[in-house]
Amino acid sequence: MTPSSHNIGFISTRFAGTDGVSLETQKWATIFERLGHKCFYFAGECDRPADISHVVPEAFYHHPEIEKLNQQAYSGSWTVTQEARASHGTCGRHKDFFSIYVRPPAMTRRVNEMKEYFKDELCKFVQRFDLEILVVENALTIPINLPLGLAVTEFIAETGYPTIAHHHDFHWERQRFQVNCVGDYLAAAFPPNLPSIRHVVINTIQSQQLASRHGLTSRVIPNVMDFDSPPPKPDAYTESVRADFGINEGEYFFLQPTRVIQRKGIEHAVELVRRLGLPAKLIISHASGDEGTDYEQRVREYAYLLDVTVRFESDQVQDKRGTTPGGKRVYTLGDVYPHADLVTYPSSIEGFGNAFLEAVYYRRPILVNNYSIYEVDIKPKGFRTIWFDGYISRSALDATRRILQNPDQAAEWAETNYQLAKRYFSFTVLEHRLYSILADCLGYQI
Repeated sequence: MTPSSHNIGFISTRFAGTDGVSLETQKWATIFERLGHKCFYFAGECDRPADISHVVPEAFYHHPEIEKLNQQAYSGSWTVTQEARASHGTCGRHKDFFSIYVRPPAMTRRVNEMKEYFKDELCKFVQRFDLEILVVENALTIPINLPLGLAVTEFIAETGYPTIAHHHDFHWERQRFQVNCVGDYLAAAFPPNLPSIRHVVINTIQSQQLASRHGLTSRVIPNVMDFDSPPPKPDAYTESVRADFGINEGEYFFLQPTRVIQRKGIEHAVELVRRLGLPAKLIISHASGDEGTDYEQRVREYAYLLDVTVRFESDQVQDKRGTTPGGKRVYTLGDVYPHADLVTYPSSIEGFGNAFLEAVYYRRPILVNNYSIYEVDIKPKGFRTIWFDGYISRSALDATRRILQNPDQAAEWAETNYQLAKRYFSFTVLEHRLYSILADCLGYQI
């Protein structure tokens, strides 16, 4: 017999904005609530209602304490090594074969202090909301808050709490974590191997890597969208989207619906506009985010060299409608998609592909780089796209011209893609899989 309702606690560094973890968490919570459960949130930054949230500022990965630890963990130097050796007496006699892997003792002490603090806060969170199951969103996956990951691991080990560890980005998938002085922490908690944890990954390659590297089994639950409920038709508010973004009569509107970071491969979209030989503008909907502006400057300079108009419109594309301080109209991404003639998605690396699913949801033609997860988990299902393999080929240019100049074919592709996504990446699919994993965690039969 299945219990009617459970209190479920989500744990992460942040539940706010439009990053992939926050978006997918909201979708999971929607399904859990549809199944009759109640959801609560533990994070360092949280935009959920206060009465269901437990906010601990130090849990956010941009908290000054955490940024300092990350700087020490992933930016080793000879100076740090000298300081560490000096505090351990005779250790200084050893050769410096692995100097950048040496951890300062003060860092170890601070990690342990913060770990104990987070464990206390986790206890308060569990008791405050009478939680029965935990869902850890990426906090046991990517090591951007080391003491939080260690605290969650120890808390689960000491309590046996039924836990779903939802993994989005593993540390071995990101170059910045490859050289570090915290290998013992990564082995212990990113991810941990504990009997009460059920591991969930978002693509097949991650599942294979998790088994190979850690001997852990996992379920694959891909990113989803509510394909059972088509998007509303554009309303009068959005009639000025093209004009507000500077799209002139007779020009094509290419939308790059991602952050401006290196792995998004935006140079390919710029090159596409240049080589097509058609009047078009490239609109980028998001800002650089927390990874700096060097790459944005690179895109601006590249566009200037190729004489391509690229507009960075993150000020006018937000979570909610409104106006900018200068009085310009603010749109949601859902307002913008229906007006795009082509969505460009030239990423070299993605955990899955939220922007791809969004483009399918709004029935837009898609140009996509053949990144590994697309090749393994998406393309074999039969999606109709303009794809290229690492560089803009002549065949990709020809296919783009055909789809832009043949609206009937574009509509046919869009409908095919929508029906495939409804079959493989819908809320219904997510509901079935979450019901199954809850049954496994809590020990009742389906």
